[in-house]
Amino acid sequence: MPDSPVPAGRLQRTQGVGRIGFGWDGARTVLKTLHQAGAAKIRLPALHDSRMAEAVLINTAGGLTDGDSLTTTVQTAAGADAVIASQACEKIYRALGPAPARVESTLRVAAGARLAWLPQETILFDGARLDRRLTVELEGDADFVGVESLIFGRESMGEAMATGAVRESWRVRRDGRLLFADGFALEGDIAGLLARPALAAGNRYLSTVLCCREGVETLLDPVRAALAGAGAASAFGGKLVARIACRNGRQMRAALGGALAVLRGGEPLPRVWSI
Repeated sequence: MPDSPVPAGRLQRTQGVGRIGFGWDGARTVLKTLHQAGAAKIRLPALHDSRMAEAVLINTAGGLTDGDSLTTTVQTAAGADAVIASQACEKIYRALGPAPARVESTLRVAAGARLAWLPQETILFDGARLDRRLTVELEGDADFVGVESLIFGRESMGEAMATGAVRESWRVRRDGRLLFADGFALEGDIAGLLARPALAAGNRYLSTVLCCREGVETLLDPVRAALAGAGAASAFGGKLVARIACRNGRQMRAALGGALAVLRGGEPLPRVWSI
């Protein structure tokens, strides 16, 4: 049937809320709290002979559109070492109304703890509208590595995001003091904006990687080498930021994998990244 202008307010909308907390029992990271509601599900793969814990976020709705929302909260107690991944690439579909799909994540990492926030890429379809916010609260010497990625239509699938809206916000604080703030917003002629040399130079695959750790500046040259020309990086004040811009997914995965391997001491990516 042809598309019809159905008011978004009359359509069922997805809401998902997930909360997970990790602690340390003296030998390994253990689950302390777990809450999941709506389309937000969390699974905990077994990691044998590892002090780390891994959680996999799942959106059972299969994607998001205008008016949908996903909220995730992660708490990592002193001594804990956790990795948060997503089961698959999130998909943001064409919006029927002006409201965006909202994705909000709040991460709290106690002193002496490590957290790696490693969701897979978010794929934006033509006409999609997304508002994504990441808030990170670090205490003391807490160690954090995080990545967020956007794909503006998969070229290999014949997709292209011509129009729509994307807003992304990062706020990272250590002991209440702002450590990193970043904002990204595109609206309207997405394809035309991405074509601008100063913005993306025609690249559709964009990613930001952030590491907050004392002494991380020493890893700047290895990270730059790992990016292999697919991005750039800078480091100062206990943080390292890398920007990646690629023409295809294979190049992005190679750059991401290389940079994250350096920042995580050679630890492999979560297994779900290869499924």
